[in-house]
Amino acid sequence: MIIILDVDASTEELERDLHDKGYVVHTLKGDTHVLLYVMGDTTELESRALNAHDGVVDVIRTKEPYRYVNRPLPKERPLRIGKRRFSEMTPFIIAGPCAVESAEQIAKIAATVAKAGAHALRGGAFKPRTSPHSFQGLEREGLIHLRKAADEAGLYAVSEITDKEDLSFFEEHVDIIQVGARNMQNYDLLKALGKAKKPVLLKRGFANTVEEWLLSAEYLLMHGNPDVILCERGIRTFDSATRHTLDLNGMLYAKQITELPVIVDPSHAAGDYRLVEGLSKASIAAGADGLMIEVHNNPFQAFSDGAQSLKPKRFEKLMRAITAYTE
Repeated sequence: MIIILDVDASTEELERDLHDKGYVVHTLKGDTHVLLYVMGDTTELESRALNAHDGVVDVIRTKEPYRYVNRPLPKERPLRIGKRRFSEMTPFIIAGPCAVESAEQIAKIAATVAKAGAHALRGGAFKPRTSPHSFQGLEREGLIHLRKAADEAGLYAVSEITDKEDLSFFEEHVDIIQVGARNMQNYDLLKALGKAKKPVLLKRGFANTVEEWLLSAEYLLMHGNPDVILCERGIRTFDSATRHTLDLNGMLYAKQITELPVIVDPSHAAGDYRLVEGLSKASIAAGADGLMIEVHNNPFQAFSDGAQSLKPKRFEKLMRAITAYTE
């Protein structure tokens, strides 16, 4: 780390604080600024706290604040979904409705997406909604329906957890535990999932930086779960033409930093089913390791997110396009 101060600033107090924390500090005084080169593991040093010292102009990190996410993945222990290696299913396709609405509904959609070539069935059972008046999900009953539908269709099951108290039930009923955008920085939940026996799919928060997203993954890895899948799902920007803005820059940057698989959710980024096919193709072409796509037999009557859900025929068309794209 490099700390830049005004040339007339006193560095004595700052240097003493850094020495007390165990860092080695080299000071270089120039004509216009003083540079403090801080040697050691500086991941615990907060840039904002350092900027609060008198005379500090800027703080520059010379390496990313990650100890785990940028480590090479052990070749002898590849990420597995069920009994298969993740790499065997690339691009990894997760498809299904925003919410499990009934046993019949999820079973019908499961059969549809399986026939089209999906690998996993998504379906929300616990739904953290912006409005308390919106459909909140079938909760544990929904997970039971999801598990049964996935098994009958030969798919893996993916669903979002919102409370660490439900972890054992999720480990019993799903193959991949999803952390949604609203819980990306729920650190108590992340610590608990770090001890989980199932892979975790970590969605990026819609107002979070890539660094914050990767540091959330750091919690999972640091607490013992090496099986993490990152998911870019669009971020809030100034533009209101679409629901969010799909950040392929962020997806690619994450792939530069880590060897963890990174997939894309074009449905939530767009909020409009008409954009999903194009965004899916762009994501795969850019290097995404998979997609999470919302599919519903009757989007007009969907309990949630019908506007961004593909009908079965559109999903089948998209899967044919992706297959041709990756061959």
